[in-house]
Amino acid sequence: MKGKVYLVGAGCGSYDMITLRGMKILGQADAVLYDALIDYRLLDFVPEYAEKIPVGKRCGNHSENQENINNILIEKAKQYKKVVRLKGGDSLVFGRGGEEALALENAEIPYEIIPGISSCIAAPEMAGIPVTHRGISGGFHVITAHSADYWRSLEIYARLKETLVILMGVNNLDNIMKDLANAFMPIDTPAAVISNGGTPFQKTVRGCIFNIAELAEKEKISAPAVIVVGKTAKFNFTSDYESRPLSGVSVSVTGTNRFYGRISALLGKNGADVRHCCKMETVVKEFTLPDFSEYKWIVFTSANGVEIFFDKMRAEKRDVRSIPEKAAVIGEGTGAALERHGIYPFAMPEKFTSRELGKIISENALPDERVIIFRAEQGSSDLTDVLNAAGIACDDIKIYDLRSSGEPYKIETDYLIFASGSGVRSFFGNGWTVSKNTGIICIGEVTAGVLEEYNVKNYRTASVSTADGILRTVMEEQNVKVQKIKEQ
Repeated sequence: MKGKVYLVGAGCGSYDMITLRGMKILGQADAVLYDALIDYRLLDFVPEYAEKIPVGKRCGNHSENQENINNILIEKAKQYKKVVRLKGGDSLVFGRGGEEALALENAEIPYEIIPGISSCIAAPEMAGIPVTHRGISGGFHVITAHSADYWRSLEIYARLKETLVILMGVNNLDNIMKDLANAFMPIDTPAAVISNGGTPFQKTVRGCIFNIAELAEKEKISAPAVIVVGKTAKFNFTSDYESRPLSGVSVSVTGTNRFYGRISALLGKNGADVRHCCKMETVVKEFTLPDFSEYKWIVFTSANGVEIFFDKMRAEKRDVRSIPEKAAVIGEGTGAALERHGIYPFAMPEKFTSRELGKIISENALPDERVIIFRAEQGSSDLTDVLNAAGIACDDIKIYDLRSSGEPYKIETDYLIFASGSGVRSFFGNGWTVSKNTGIICIGEVTAGVLEEYNVKNYRTASVSTADGILRTVMEEQNVKVQKIKEQ
């Protein structure tokens, strides 16, 4: 049987520039062939069972030639039901997707093209440059500097009144500008170069064809980059991509997909380039829900625990009204997860630790009130130690385990974030290492204690044990770093 191949454009820059249709297909893929220019966070949305095949295709670093890619697509389509060919920008705008479509047609493999937002319009727009503007440019022309047709048609391009967008030309920028000038394009024609468009590392240089190459070299502009030439390049419809407080800052995050999704959204909104490392997979354990009539308190120590608990409630067709009337949670994130199920916490400590959670329950529970706890296998004994010391009867139900995944490598981003003590143990216990130049930030005192166990001294603990607290800590650390650079 032959499967189907989806030629999916990943959009320009950040992972969330992909279309909804593209994201849906990606989440159903059995195999994904991906280019070097995609945001690798997109691979987090691919099913765990899917085969992931890097095929390069970046200027000067092609891991596979086009013919081999075509053959791999055909081979995988005969092996799997849904195969995704994931390419940066749009598959058909200088992406050679047409060649892949023809190869699939010749092999009688069904395929579908899912458009992506091309860098030829997205990168300029995110730098505040429109490719068309009424009364100034009634159209735009997109060319690639890699093509022989570019040089043969240069005189035509130089006479155009519309916007000229040049892809894959930054390494030859000086010659391109000289050739346009020699073809009688006015040397004061506005020009701009946008590097790494749509990413936290986006950088824009503006000038004219006379000086843009010199300015780009001074600012160390590198590929991938988009060149814009024409009157619309003078516009600067303010974009915040290059002015956000964490623009150009890279952050690695350990932990579960749930935590990573929460913290990456906050950091990414502020311009950071966020990467998921030492991923912690949630493995649900076999457990049976008890008769809740014996208990007055129900306790959760994580949002994961809340979701797994309610999944079990639905599986056993248990009425939510049967659970204990007093719910206690370790912190705001767990409380928010509980509230989504219509249950509002009776108690939550001011300091989000297991010890403080035990204290607040002990202070509010009557002597005969029994407590049931649903949490991870690696849950701290501080919680039950405090309850036992206070004479509070409790049952501790372990409903899930955390297991690390991914091949270890050296973290060299600006910051590394730990969300739990188990994350610290998985990181160092499985051979991950961290650069001495990487700032380490942990979510709370318990996690900090585990860092100390591994003789890690140079770290910063978030003042509040939440994703927002980590964001504030990263921004504070970055402000200090920037100030030191200015003083130098």
